[in-house]
Amino acid sequence: MTLQIDDAGVGDLLHGVVVGAYRSATGGFTYEMVDVEFFQQPKFGRKAYLEETSKVVMRIIDKMKLAENEPILICSSYLFEKAVRDLREKYGKERVTVMKITGDAQRFVETAYLDEVRNLGYEPLSERENKRARSFFHMLRWLKRDPRRLRHAKTGWPRLRRYMKPRMAQRAFPKQPSRRSVWSCQR
Repeated sequence: MTLQIDDAGVGDLLHGVVVGAYRSATGGFTYEMVDVEFFQQPKFGRKAYLEETSKVVMRIIDKMKLAENEPILICSSYLFEKAVRDLREKYGKERVTVMKITGDAQRFVETAYLDEVRNLGYEPLSERENKRARSFFHMLRWLKRDPRRLRHAKTGWPRLRRYMKPRMAQRAFPKQPSRRSVWSCQR
């Protein structure tokens, strides 16, 4: 038996990220979300998503009841940097392999992410994997139709601001105190 761990949605504008585990020998699958708040400021700037992803990975491995000496294959996404270190520390370097996850594991995780964004009321493009830019702008237009939806957006990305009107950008990117103003208050 082998446990495969993958993510979906990290490059998309909407919602958090699905992290899932799949065991091909039994067909067992489970997933959890890394909440969108970890992809918004201030948590995004502190890369808090790395710690949260590691916690999620550990919880789903516990749910899947990892067998003794069962290998763990984990996606090479940057999202798993800390999780890989933590897994190797807990289970040993020889049991944890970083690689591209494909097949059923990838399909199950991707389907879980699509179901989650549908639960928000958004209908993803059918060809979203092949047309990433088109998918991004489709999601952006959906957000712009109702500014209250911004709470579901990964607004931590610095370049996102250029695609929004000033009023919407103010909601998405609240003014953070500058270092200078914080420093001057501490005198």
